Amino acid sequence: MSADEFLSLAPPQVQERARQIRAQKRERSRPRPSTRLVDRSALLTPELRAKIVDAVAALVDENLFGRSEMCIQFAALLQRALAHLGLPARTVVGWAIYYSGGREIFRWEHAWVRVGTEVIDGNVDSLFENPMVLPAVDVAPYWGPILETPADRRLREDHGRELPPDNDVSDIWWPELHASLDAISTEGVEQPPGADG
Repeated sequence: MSADEFLSLAPPQVQERARQIRAQKRERSRPRPSTRLVDRSALLTPELRAKIVDAVAALVDENLFGRSEMCIQFAALLQRALAHLGLPARTVVGWAIYYSGGREIFRWEHAWVRVGTEVIDGNVDSLFENPMVLPAVDVAPYWGPILETPADRRLREDHGRELPPDNDVSDIWWPELHASLDAISTEGVEQPPGADG
């Protein structure tokens, strides 16, 4: 079944959501995680963190419902980018549990990235676009210490579980991101004194 055939059978509100996403793609006005990023990280620089999550988001934003169903690919690609920059990043699979007013409102299997004591839950700003996710789930991307993770979520790692291989990540998106990563990591980022030689 094609995407259009699937949409023709979907409820009107789901069809409208897909139309909005397609229009944003045409207009190049898709949401970027950096606009809502809760950034408490000590890694890299704020500018570089924002550029990396936005670059990853732009590459994986290919599903019918944008990147809202692409947490595995987002995490896998982000991990590769951070490892390329020399950080000991690893992907994590587990359960994300979301809260509102102190009570659980939604949970699902999810993927994110860990770097030492920090966690990057960078693809969650798009969850509202996923028809499977309750509209009340409205969380911002987070990058910072795991102990300071916002109270609107709990991330429970399934230890020993690894992400499945993904050919789009390894064969398509990673080569593209890798080719532009040096420019991303230096363009517009404040350099320390004497760094220009």
